[in-house]
Amino acid sequence: MSGIEIGRLLRSGTTGFVVGCRVNQLDAPSLGALVRVPLTEGYQVYGLITDIHIEDDSLVRQLITAEDVPEEVLRDNRENRNVPVEIGVLTLGYEEGGRISHLLPPRPPLSLDAIYLCTPEEVVAFTSAGRFGYLRHILQDEDKPVEELLAAHLRQAKAAQEDAGNEDWFEAALSELITLMRDEYQQLMTILSVAGEI
Repeated sequence: MSGIEIGRLLRSGTTGFVVGCRVNQLDAPSLGALVRVPLTEGYQVYGLITDIHIEDDSLVRQLITAEDVPEEVLRDNRENRNVPVEIGVLTLGYEEGGRISHLLPPRPPLSLDAIYLCTPEEVVAFTSAGRFGYLRHILQDEDKPVEELLAAHLRQAKAAQEDAGNEDWFEAALSELITLMRDEYQQLMTILSVAGEI
């Protein structure tokens, strides 16, 4: 397995975790991207990036009040200093012994475990396993912008699935969303509207 390491785990629970990284690692992760945390041989946890939060520090607070901040100071602050960045991840499932499950994992990742962006092949494997059971985890996270998360995730997964020759995946995913959200008409219409732009 490969993939780009985007940071290390700060804190976790079974439903989600927070990753810490440097600003210069922010090229790769994006809202709605699928990530994985390999733990032991044959066991890893999958999640969806739900938030990217850049913390301030005392130097940044001083710089924002300055009138003309030189470009080299801005670049130095972003590239050389350890500006704290936190990435929130919603747990979607896990893999154990080569079998992917869209249930919450039996145990969460540990502090300082490395987090990787999933490759297109890993996105295909995770999103093809089972019957879209992981979608319910996204829909239940009412504190997050569900419509935007689903749109970002579906865009990534659709591209990976189509590259793998799975042309019907996107329609099947939308069909499952309609089934899951049949009692949430307004939210469903918003999601379908956003999905129509994918």
